[in-house]
This record gives sequence, structure tokens and C-alpha cells, in this order.
Amino acid sequence: MHQSPTVPRPRVLHLVQPVDGGVARALTDLTRAQLAAGLEVVAACPDGPLAAALGALGADVRHWPATRAPGASLGPEVRRVARTVAEVRPDLVHAHSAKAGLAGRLAVRGRIPTVFQPHAWSFEAVDGGAAALARGWERWGARWAARVVCVSEAERLRGVRAGVRARWAVIPNGVDTDRFRPAPAAAVRPRLLPGVPADAPLVVCVGRLCRQKGQDVLLAAWRRVLARVPGARLVLVGDGPDRARLAASAPASVLFAGGVPDAAPWYRAADLVVLPSRWEGMALAPLEAMACARPVVVTDVDGAREGLPPALVPHCLVPPEDPAALADAVAALLPDPAVRARLGLRGRAHVVSAHDVRRTAAAHAAVYRALLGGSPAAVRPVAEPTEHRESVHS
Repeated sequence: MHQSPTVPRPRVLHLVQPVDGGVARALTDLTRAQLAAGLEVVAACPDGPLAAALGALGADVRHWPATRAPGASLGPEVRRVARTVAEVRPDLVHAHSAKAGLAGRLAVRGRIPTVFQPHAWSFEAVDGGAAALARGWERWGARWAARVVCVSEAERLRGVRAGVRARWAVIPNGVDTDRFRPAPAAAVRPRLLPGVPADAPLVVCVGRLCRQKGQDVLLAAWRRVLARVPGARLVLVGDGPDRARLAASAPASVLFAGGVPDAAPWYRAADLVVLPSRWEGMALAPLEAMACARPVVVTDVDGAREGLPPALVPHCLVPPEDPAALADAVAALLPDPAVRARLGLRGRAHVVSAHDVRRTAAAHAAVYRALLGGSPAAVRPVAEPTEHRESVHS
């Protein structure tokens, strides 16, 4: 049933710094669901692929020329947010990632219900004095957030241990299980990897090429993998500031695919998907890979255990920054198609039941309803997925 045209629709302003990868995909999925549920969605973000994608969905996109890190531009960025808020008059502001959370909370200061979603804490990305400053700000800024939304209980506890006293909500990441679904590797490999033998064991890593995602650790492990699985290939999907440095140290068996608009074909092409992150909140790439019925190997950082079904933990979870343990896990799974198929099926079932993006959107809608209270701009519920059984093939 559609809302009466006389009842104002709730208007949410998403504030977004330069992002790509998982945060961009999560926001795109959330925007799609919110528009379908009848919200007016405005997004203030820098120009680029995300702005174009949100605009194509029907969101009202406002240019916000922000940078990733605090600096001399912070003052003008905060003033620009304040002007945008005055123009848009949102019922609720939802700020994504550290810089947008900083600028948004300084601009609004709690005058409008504000949701802050760190998508992994900023103080994990830096050391020393910079980390102390980031922790200090998050402790102070929490007073101006009606909710701090974490994507895992581990991420929330990380904030608590850092001294952040907030009104918390934990909403696990979700993925579009219709878009990320299984298909035979043979259907996509020839197009993606011409000239690579069809039976070559293939590992795929999807993520921004940066210190957080740990591709350097994977490259350090890769020679050990090759010694046990000759002929294996590794594809790094994504771009980022570390590309040149990683390429300089990579052997010929490592291919760089660059940034891609859709990672799903690469998951389907893989025998195994690896994400060796140094820190996360809850990474999307492993969820997307499991939705495609591909087994994963991930590092035991925030959100990793919560994102895996228990049966996968002994095979698929390794300590962070441990190339030897990573190599052992990869080399054990690559030559064993039966185990990989079994783990892939269990991963798919887990994501369908626990991490469908519609559940994520419904949980955000519940947070919004709680914050808007008796406002005439009431947020109607988002339909959650119904349970269903399905057959899966690799």
C-alpha cells in the first residue's frame, strides 16, 4: 500500500566522503531499498561513480567536495554540510565513515536526529598521536549521534574499549543475494582470463589496494602457495594507492584486474576468495563471495567470525598479518574441490539466511522509526526476505 500523498514522506540525508568498494556498495543497496520503501533520499557526496549510481537510482544528489582525511579543508566542508542541511531540511542525517561523521556531527550538533556509521573505526587506520586524536574525537562526537550503527558486535566492542559511550545499534552488513548468486566458473573464466588454462587453480582477492586490505600479506604468502600448488594464479581485483608497490613485488602468476563495476563475475570465476585485511567492521567481499557459493579465507579481524557460519571457521579463518598461516589455509583448500564445494554451499546458505540486504534495510528502517518517533514522516517497514530453499551449483 502506498502512503497517502497528504502524509509527508520522511527525508533522509546521507552524507558520504570519497568511498569506493564495500562502503559504496552498501550505501547503494541501502538507498535502493529506502527509495522503494517510500523515503525521500538525498545524498551529499563528491562527484564520481557513487554519485552517478545514487542519482541513477533516483536519489537527489548534492555535490559535497570532501576529502578522506581531516585537514585544512575541514572548515569549508563543515560549512558546506550546514548549508546543505538548511536547504534539504532532512528529518534525519546518516553520516557514513569517519570524515563524513566528523563533518556531519560538527555541522548538525544533534539538532536533527543523526546516525553515524563508522564502517570500521578511524583510529584503527593510524598510529601514535593521530590514533589518540581520532579516539578523542569519537568519544566527544558520540554525544551528537542519536545512534552509532556498527556492522558487527566486534566493531561495537572496539568502540566501547576505546572509550566511546554511545547509543548503539548493531546492523550486520548484507548483500543482494539475487545479484550475487552461483554460476559455473567455466561460464565466466574464458572471458575474464583469456589465455589462462581453464583448470588453473584460481584465487581471487577483491578490495581496494591499500594497507587495510592486506594484499601485501597475501603476496608474501603467495610464493609458499605456489610451492605447494604449482600453476596457481592469483587475481587482485580493485585499485588504490598501493597498486604500484604491490605490482613491483608480484610474481608473474599474479594478475591485476583493476577496478571493476561488478565483482560478481570474478567471485564466480574463483576457486577460492581471500581477504587478508588488517582491520574491518564487517567486510562485504567475503559475504558476496559466499553468496556466489565460493569458499573464503579471511583474517580474524572485527566482524570476520560473525560473518562466517561456524562450520567454515576452522578452514577459513587465519590470524591477521601471518603469511605462513594464510598460505597454509589457501594451499590446503585449493587442491580439494570436494571440500571447497561443501564450504561454498554452506556459505551461500548462511548468507541467504542471515545477511540478505533486505534484512539490513529493514533494520535501518527500524532505527529510523525509533528516532523519528511520532513524527508525521513515519518510516514504513521494509519487507524482509522470506525463507526459501534453493539448489546451488558451482
